[in-house]
Amino acid sequence: MGTPYPPERNRPTMTSRPVTPPVVPARRDHAHRSPVPVAFVMPEATFTRVFDPGDLAALHASEAVRLVADRPLDPDDPRDLPLLADAELLVTGWGSPVLSADRLDRMPRLRAVVHSAGSVKPVVDTDVWERRIAVASSAAANAVPVAEFTVAVIVLAAKRAFASAAALRSDETPVDVEGSWPVVGMHGVTVGVVGASRVGRAVIERLRDYDVRVLVSDPYLDDDEAALLGVTAVDLGTLAASSDVVTLHAPLLPSTRGLVDRAVIGRMRPGTTLVNTARGAIVDQDALADRLDRGDLAAVLDVTEPERLPPDARLRSTPNTFITPHIAGSLGNELRRLADNAVRETIAFAATGAFTDPIVPDGFAVQA
Repeated sequence: MGTPYPPERNRPTMTSRPVTPPVVPARRDHAHRSPVPVAFVMPEATFTRVFDPGDLAALHASEAVRLVADRPLDPDDPRDLPLLADAELLVTGWGSPVLSADRLDRMPRLRAVVHSAGSVKPVVDTDVWERRIAVASSAAANAVPVAEFTVAVIVLAAKRAFASAAALRSDETPVDVEGSWPVVGMHGVTVGVVGASRVGRAVIERLRDYDVRVLVSDPYLDDDEAALLGVTAVDLGTLAASSDVVTLHAPLLPSTRGLVDRAVIGRMRPGTTLVNTARGAIVDQDALADRLDRGDLAAVLDVTEPERLPPDARLRSTPNTFITPHIAGSLGNELRRLADNAVRETIAFAATGAFTDPIVPDGFAVQA
């Protein structure tokens, strides 16, 4: 049975970020400072999906910012290179290219990157840190809908809503909700949270509105901090054996791949529901399918490995299994939070030379 976080995690900084992005510091006097050149680097589809004219207007209105273009630029397009060579701050997003050494060489003035999505790992390379480029993301903003989704499905799973709806579609006989499952309802249940990450903490915060006990497994969450959160810190095996709901919010790292393995799944008691809104590869899916086939475990999976399961994947047909296509994160009007955060961080860096919620190199390796 693996430990929830690996030896490579040197500092617990990434587990203690606030859920709500902080307020941007007051703007400095720019009478003697030139505006910071800012460029968008992302696919056109991402740009138009996340940002609207109001966001561009806010950036243009800032005395600290100078947009080099009102459209996304491509660091691999020679036509865009003169504009990017002037940029000191990039705004990236889903589908942005990796900021590798050769691309960074084309942007010699670059000092900062604001990622308008959650994980920066698809974009930020080690060369970014080696060049001491500052990095921020909208992970805190993206944690909000993930936490909301997680708590919603916990409540629905506890009321056996998914299984009851499936039974209604397939059978005309009355559904015996209480008699069909060992634990029904939210009153007094134990929720086990794996990972005191941004999302994990946002889930804990929202669970305070329910009459539940919360256990947390995170080796860098000590008893004092757990007490401040109003939870009990335990090891992963204890959490698995003691929880009515196990919800996953750990980052996917080499040593957390398969973290919820056959031994952990085997310790879950009959009637447990496993919720995964983190990454599919954290779970041993073969072991999970075996346990689901026994009929005494339920699973709500917003993520799987691979993300689009093949037609013959066992999890498509196991009982008590509810799968959604990675919809917990920001969608639709929730994208406003991502754009708002990216604009605030851009103006903050341009005005003060620092982000309000930076990603530190020490924490990058263990961030989701």
